[in-house]
Amino acid sequence: VDPENEDKLQKAMEELMRNKTIIMIAHRLKTVEHADQILVLDQGRIVQSGTHRELAGRPGLYREFLDARRMAAGWRLRESSQTD
Repeated sequence: VDPENEDKLQKAMEELMRNKTIIMIAHRLKTVEHADQILVLDQGRIVQSGTHRELAGRPGLYREFLDARRMAAGWRLRESSQTD
């Protein structure tokens, strides 16, 4: 999904999920940032749980993912120069 439609989809999902219990499996952290409770799985086991703010504030797999995402945010593709 492109970024523009992803934002629209996310807003629609937030509206539908209001006042409901939802189990969501996500690979993108942006998808779960507003969840009331996040469970972080590693090798099929829950290794962390909490809100986005709680998990971002303590060492662990969730914060490692956040740090990696922040580092990658500035990455840009560039054309390679060919030298003969």
